[in-house]
Amino acid sequence: MEPNSRYAVGIDLGTTNCVLSYVDHQTAAPAPQLFAIPQLIAPGEVAALPSLPSFIYLPEAGEVSPEQLRLPWHSKTNTPDSAIGVMARVLAAKTPDKVVASAKSWLCSERIDRHAPCLPATAPAQARKISPVAAVQMILEHLRDAWNNAMAGKDKTARLEEQDLVITVPASFDAVARDLTVEAAKAAGLTFTLLEEPQAAFYAWLANQGDAWRKSVTAGDVVLVCDIGGGTTDFSLIAVADIDGDLGLQRIAVGDHTLLGGDNMDLTLAYAMAEKINREQGIRLDAHQLTGLTHACRQAKEAIGNGATGPQALTILGRGSGLVGGTITTTVSDEELRQALLEGFFPACEITAKTQTAQRGGLRTFALDYAADPGFTRHLAQFLDRHSFKDSDGAPILPSLILFNGGVTKAPLFRERLLDILQSWKADDATVTVLEQPDSELAVAQGAAWLAHIKRTGGVRIKAGSARSYYLGIESPMPAVPGFPPPMDALCVVNFGMEEGSAADIPEHGLALVIGEPTAFRFFTSTTRQQDAIGDRLQDDLSQLTELPALNVTLPLEDDDEKSAGQLVPITLRTVLTDIGTLQVWCDETPGKRTWQLEFNLRD
Repeated sequence: MEPNSRYAVGIDLGTTNCVLSYVDHQTAAPAPQLFAIPQLIAPGEVAALPSLPSFIYLPEAGEVSPEQLRLPWHSKTNTPDSAIGVMARVLAAKTPDKVVASAKSWLCSERIDRHAPCLPATAPAQARKISPVAAVQMILEHLRDAWNNAMAGKDKTARLEEQDLVITVPASFDAVARDLTVEAAKAAGLTFTLLEEPQAAFYAWLANQGDAWRKSVTAGDVVLVCDIGGGTTDFSLIAVADIDGDLGLQRIAVGDHTLLGGDNMDLTLAYAMAEKINREQGIRLDAHQLTGLTHACRQAKEAIGNGATGPQALTILGRGSGLVGGTITTTVSDEELRQALLEGFFPACEITAKTQTAQRGGLRTFALDYAADPGFTRHLAQFLDRHSFKDSDGAPILPSLILFNGGVTKAPLFRERLLDILQSWKADDATVTVLEQPDSELAVAQGAAWLAHIKRTGGVRIKAGSARSYYLGIESPMPAVPGFPPPMDALCVVNFGMEEGSAADIPEHGLALVIGEPTAFRFFTSTTRQQDAIGDRLQDDLSQLTELPALNVTLPLEDDDEKSAGQLVPITLRTVLTDIGTLQVWCDETPGKRTWQLEFNLRD
């Protein structure tokens, strides 16, 4: 917390849109306010809008005049060479190989080097490219500069770097993705804490309700936060408990990271419209045109979801000469959108349904690793069956309340379908009550700002430690046996519910650390093993754990004596879950004074 800051600020670092909200500590009745974000909406045309589309336009040198990319905070000597926001989103439909999209989702992709310049994914080798980490940093820098220009001016104490700042991430982000988000935000010069997006949405609801929130819930209630955004789907369960005669809140479960959201729906609608164009106009779109059509379909989907009536026009650029050399147009109606999206993404299913898997081809287009099953309802069923309390018959006790969040659930068509299916799963016919949120697309930023405010002033907080248990692989020595690797145990180093900002010594003896030569540290995680304690050691069957990317490091020697490379150093372990939600494991020499730190940003 910044001791003298005037503002509490929340940033929703969204896959599709970013939002910035703030609370003025000095007002008599503090409440989250929306910050209108200046951005280019066309070359040379600036407007301040409620959200900043998470798109980055990277023109080639000389393609656009610097004056046409200039924003209010750019000086004459500070020549911009990119555009972020509405203009970039519009250009994504016309020149997709020059626009970076879904940078936050790329932070989760362990299949790529997230520090390497690889975006836009469809751009040719010689084109301008940036890394996912750099893309997130650029977006945060835009938000920082916009705030400082509009809210701070010459008052250095009002700069964003000096405020109480909370940045949101998906609840399902693993430690690597969190760490990369932290890296990008620190590179942008920001001091902050992280907050899970579903919790932020719930904080927004609390801020809107005031003291009346206790009238909407009772002890024993479980709230499902259903957050379906542009690129990810997040499910969380928050329990309402009686704590010494007062109501309290506890986040009890989060789902796995699922790259499934509005982006998938846009692509599906684009394929349907591409078939329509081929059928009616005899034009078969190539991959470049399909990318442009996907962006156009996103705009049409959002328009229909927000209540627009009548067919929505779709326009893409042709290729070559003749008819295909000009523009190609078609329309999508409300009925066509229903046929393309409703049954595919919101199918009726039982609470026992499991997500479908499919074998993937070895040679694929360079793209995000989307979920194999597009059914939001099947993902929800699997989450609730896995994480809900069970009755005497073993059936899940389903949540009694639901809070919708994210752009997808803003559309009544999809929201009502989800609610109907959730209601059909309840054996007792009790009504699932919707906790109304004024604007789900703005709620995450507003909730983050509210948390930043009440951390200073006091207020109801959601208890939320680690949403996962984490384990460190311990290799046991054994004689070489062909075809059989050395046995691997899993040592619990962070238990489910461990509070952020806390540390723990691990009661495990007889461990040795290899230093001075390349080694691999294997990490595992679980969202279901909630009873394991720090220091518990799992042997033989690790099937309930998910393995994370290994940490490949060379731990340093005390001197340059190469003869010491590969030596074994007796150690004890301690673990730290930082205030920003990242994991550190410290290896302390025993006896001795040396110590080595393991964390995800040490990976090569």
